Amino acid sequence: MIELDGHLTVESAESVVFQGVGVRLSPAAWERLEAAHQALRQALRADQAIYGVNTGLGALSRVRVPPEELAQLQLNLVRSHAVGVGEPLPERAVRAVLLFRLNSFLQGASGVRPELAALLGEMLNRGVYPVIPSQGSVGASGDLAPLAHLALVLIGEGRARFRGEELPGGEALRRAGLAPLSELQPKEGLALLNGTSVMLAQLFCAWVLGRRAFAAALGVSALSFQALRGHTQPLDPRIHALRPHPGQVKVAEALRALLAGSSLTDTFRDDVQDPYSLRCLPQILGPVWEVLARLRGTLETEMNAATDNPLVLPGGEVLCGGNFHGQVLALAAEELGMALAVLGGSCERRLHLLLNAPERRLPPFLAARPGRSSGLMLLQYAAAALAAENKVLAHPAAVDSLPTSGGKEDHNPMGATSCWKALRIATNVAHQVALEAIAARWAVALQGEAKLSPATRDLYRALAEHVPPPGEDRPWSETAARLAQEIAEGRLGIHGV
Repeated sequence: MIELDGHLTVESAESVVFQGVGVRLSPAAWERLEAAHQALRQALRADQAIYGVNTGLGALSRVRVPPEELAQLQLNLVRSHAVGVGEPLPERAVRAVLLFRLNSFLQGASGVRPELAALLGEMLNRGVYPVIPSQGSVGASGDLAPLAHLALVLIGEGRARFRGEELPGGEALRRAGLAPLSELQPKEGLALLNGTSVMLAQLFCAWVLGRRAFAAALGVSALSFQALRGHTQPLDPRIHALRPHPGQVKVAEALRALLAGSSLTDTFRDDVQDPYSLRCLPQILGPVWEVLARLRGTLETEMNAATDNPLVLPGGEVLCGGNFHGQVLALAAEELGMALAVLGGSCERRLHLLLNAPERRLPPFLAARPGRSSGLMLLQYAAAALAAENKVLAHPAAVDSLPTSGGKEDHNPMGATSCWKALRIATNVAHQVALEAIAARWAVALQGEAKLSPATRDLYRALAEHVPPPGEDRPWSETAARLAQEIAEGRLGIHGV
């Protein structure tokens, strides 16, 4: 159980989102929530105009709403904005949405009741996952449409999944032993909708999957390097000291450790230089490592931020601003998507080498009887298809902006699309690493697994548990899927780099 106090680390978030660890609110967080809620009520008693609390929304912000209609305003807001479309977010991403929306409220600047925050936490703990369509957010004024689908469940409407079954929102809460909110008090509907939690959730999941895919790709590339009898001279630390980008230096160091003691490396003497996908591994994977490292800070800042509007200060002042704008997440997601597409592309190239290296003592396509057997030929087709899809997905959405709300919201970052793309790319890359891993396992077996470096033997044995030894042709789809799942769960790879 993790006690939430508004200061969430990426490690804690990963344990909640990916391992299902439960949460509870700290007493200090509860006090902040109550103080902000009372400050908002005091501001309302002073009869000041507060955007979205006693005024209309967006281009209707000049319309004043009378006190007796404030609860209806919040209910209407949630219902009218629930227009998301497309496939629902995966349950893991929904867990992240619940966590990040809750932790944003714990900053004590949103004005929601502690009871609302507590219900979000219990939905997370008991597995009540709102059905949130993945499309419909432009990434500013928050993830309005998708978050409206979350908000509906809190008031007993909408749809939710509970123990694998999709149910009406109120019924899902009831089966989990929870009761919906009887009403939304002033600003609570707006606070639920007006944040970056859906963008952040998808970007966070993409980042975690990307890190795990990187860890697996690093280890698998070391196996491929040995199976192809690669030259280790390009890993010489003196080379990288002359171009000391941190990621490049880090990857070169990791590969030197992984390949130390191998009897396969430096045994191909027909050519003094290997193809780039071997020779330039530090220069290819190093920048990917740097993108993953940089993104940690962006994620940690955002998950501990108040991202709705307006914001309630401890003294009772209510400030209108734009913390809901997702430009920072949009640009981070685009960079992550491109970096992971490069990672997957390098896997496809090494896979191609493994299947076409007779000069390195490997049969064509690693086939048992080339001609009669196709061997692993089609693995590269699948990896190439994923590379083509990743190339399309890596095209930026964040450089475009379509205005909404009658032009009041005239610069939208399209960050939800950027983050959705990054998550899709990360999922594809896990499969590309898995496809290279199958070929690396066969190629190492053909070259002699006893010759492997000590540091890569455990990874090879783990692959051998899922991938049968070289032999006759067989279907590979299920094997690739199992390996991709192992990668996604963080159970396969070289961690700590």
